[in-house]
Amino acid sequence: METSTKSSAINLGLYLGGGLALITILCYALKIELLVNLWLVLLILPIIMIIVGVISTAKSKSIQAGFISFKEAFSSYFITVAIAIIINTVIGYILFNFIDPDAAIQLKQLAIEKTESMMRGMGAPLDDIAKQVEAIENEDSTSIGSQLLSMAQSLIFFAVIGLIVALIMKRNPESE
Repeated sequence: METSTKSSAINLGLYLGGGLALITILCYALKIELLVNLWLVLLILPIIMIIVGVISTAKSKSIQAGFISFKEAFSSYFITVAIAIIINTVIGYILFNFIDPDAAIQLKQLAIEKTESMMRGMGAPLDDIAKQVEAIENEDSTSIGSQLLSMAQSLIFFAVIGLIVALIMKRNPESE
């Protein structure tokens, strides 16, 4: 991977990470409930990350005159997304462990309420609801271990998406 394509991927990763961190901070400041909103957390933010990852791959491809190997396409995508995930994880860790640990307690309570409400809406048995609530109560989602596990899971998920993107975007020069 050439330096210019790598620096392009790094720059887009920094922009994406900054944007995700800004969204996290704005949600925290304006309405903390947004941080447990399933639409935002599980749909909108991942779609934004995938789109920026695809843009990074396309930009790397254009830098190389329209040709990019599978490895280069994947690297461009993954570098961008990985940097963004790391930045957002670090910002969240600092925010909820050092700046405002009480917000982490509030988020846990909101997650319990949202989970309980969703499970009741789906007609889940009370025993299952109680087990899920207990699991959330016993989990320290802001600990370094939980944050690293969450980051690793995100990296694996986006790596799989990145493999698909790289497969679609790759274009090797035709040999003569």
